[in-house]
Amino acid sequence: MATATHLLTPEEANAHPAPEAVVVRFAGDSGDGMQLTGGQFTLSTALAGNDLATFPDFPAEIRAPQGTTFGVSAFQINFGSTAIETAGDSPDVLVAMNPAALKTNVNDLKPGGLIIADEGEFGVRNLAKAGYEGNPLEDGSLAKWQLIKFNISQLTLDAVKPFGLGNKEALRCKNMWTLGLALWMFDRDRGPIEQWLRTKFAKAPELVEANIAALNAGHAYGETAEIGGQIPQHHIEPAPAEPGLYRTVNGAEAISMGLVAGAQLAGLKMFFGGYPITPASAILHHLSRLKEFGVTTFQAEDEIAAIGSAIGASYAGSLGVTSSSGPGIALKAEAMGLAIMTELPLVIINSQRGGPSTGLPTKTEQSDLYQAVYGRNGDAPMPVIAARSPADAFDCAIEACRIAVQYMTPVMLLTDGYIANAAEPWKVPDMSGYQPFKVEFYEEVPEEGAGFNPYARDEKLKRPWIRPGTYGLTHRIGGIEKNVGTGHIDYAPANHQTMTDIRQNKVLGIADAIPEQDVCLGAAGGTLAVVGWGSTYGPIHQAVRRARAKGLDVSHIHIRHIWPLPKNLGDLLKSFDKVIVPEMNTGQLKTVLRDQYLVDARPVNKVSGQPFKIAEIEAAIQEALQ
Repeated sequence: MATATHLLTPEEANAHPAPEAVVVRFAGDSGDGMQLTGGQFTLSTALAGNDLATFPDFPAEIRAPQGTTFGVSAFQINFGSTAIETAGDSPDVLVAMNPAALKTNVNDLKPGGLIIADEGEFGVRNLAKAGYEGNPLEDGSLAKWQLIKFNISQLTLDAVKPFGLGNKEALRCKNMWTLGLALWMFDRDRGPIEQWLRTKFAKAPELVEANIAALNAGHAYGETAEIGGQIPQHHIEPAPAEPGLYRTVNGAEAISMGLVAGAQLAGLKMFFGGYPITPASAILHHLSRLKEFGVTTFQAEDEIAAIGSAIGASYAGSLGVTSSSGPGIALKAEAMGLAIMTELPLVIINSQRGGPSTGLPTKTEQSDLYQAVYGRNGDAPMPVIAARSPADAFDCAIEACRIAVQYMTPVMLLTDGYIANAAEPWKVPDMSGYQPFKVEFYEEVPEEGAGFNPYARDEKLKRPWIRPGTYGLTHRIGGIEKNVGTGHIDYAPANHQTMTDIRQNKVLGIADAIPEQDVCLGAAGGTLAVVGWGSTYGPIHQAVRRARAKGLDVSHIHIRHIWPLPKNLGDLLKSFDKVIVPEMNTGQLKTVLRDQYLVDARPVNKVSGQPFKIAEIEAAIQEALQ
């Protein structure tokens, strides 16, 4: 079985021995429990000490017709004994639970890779649903791959027969049988999975025992079956890691914890107003379990009510937070303008997905950058931050909270479907190393007869934050333009010009309080810069690393602060002869960079609902250097 994550030239292999890593993809019908199987295999992999990255990929339909290609759900994990940056380009191993899963995924498998197929599902009816005229397990069409086939469905039924389950319920255990085989293949401990099953099905002891029996049966099959040595047990050593407490985390979990940490660092309670939408809903789910940290969650009747409630909470003295995906962010746009006009802190999380309109609800994209930077009526500037990975989302959430309260402004944090759902190991940080940014509410009552201006400015152009009901500080608030000197309603042209300039300069001034742009890999100047943002970090980093190993003059720059941009970014980009910008859109950051710095940034675009492969960016680097 192939174990190198990516193909190397002989020269590279000799100069830089390939670290041991494996990419495994579990694929089956939506009802086959592939996400659960992948999640538990991820748990066992993390406990084994391997570095890892995952990519869950599932259909948008709540329940597509069983056995069809529309209903295929897959989970890919890349794990190894060294640093893992992506979920892998192509699987080494494909576990296909039915014909549709095989048809949908087999062409991604590396030549010579291993297919493990449940031949019990390859009947005439399922083959027809998947669009096969013949049985690919029998007709030689899979000759360029290794193929292992056995009747997982029947083996599962045999394993759980003593527990008296009906056929339908018994077959639901076959994902545990498959997981047991995978645990044996990669020398994983079953103990944590058994413990998890006992907790999950605590109220149904027969399901506990049936699933454990299936898990053990799959493991035993790997140990004892006569399968010609094609599935050898394969042990991968733990990856080097700094000492500390680690856990796996996905983007939604990391954002939720980062928001709580940010509110704590600000000394505030947090209010989250949300409305369910894929892939942002998980943030509401996670935060609803963190009430002991001063978090209030509210599932509103719609997107507009969700952001309205969050603005109201900020007005009342809490940190207001809301989240959505592109379609919901569009609905929130008017209220974002209200938060900008009233100059109240607000954190808005946009978990981007494929669009436009409903688009591709469960697929990943980076097509909301224009929406984040420009997408409101009027001149309505807003800081924008982009997380590059699930773990990075924690610090980005804290940064969004900091900017929101220190500058009295809404802030948008961009993630995407890949970051929200993917998982990676995360070293739990020591929070004593984070600098608090405690909020001080304005409480100075003016002398009798003296005026009070709720839109007075400090050196950051931030207005004071005044809790409603504070004695002597009653003031008018709302979406109509305010007088620069009094805070009263004012339609005068000169006043509107002044207030517009102040709001713009306040946001642009945030560039003074963010780090200068660094170079992730390579020199700060040279032939080619590959500039990215968001979840393209992993494939760009690996592609640049390989290019540099070949002696190419390439550097990787990854931007966290999308607006305002870091102060040194223009000079940094101009120090390179060429700039390419890989994005999962039609070139949005590229356009912003051209506009701001007049650099000839060239786009590398992908809008397929799938993340970039390392090989795609390698090819773009080669083309740019020709």
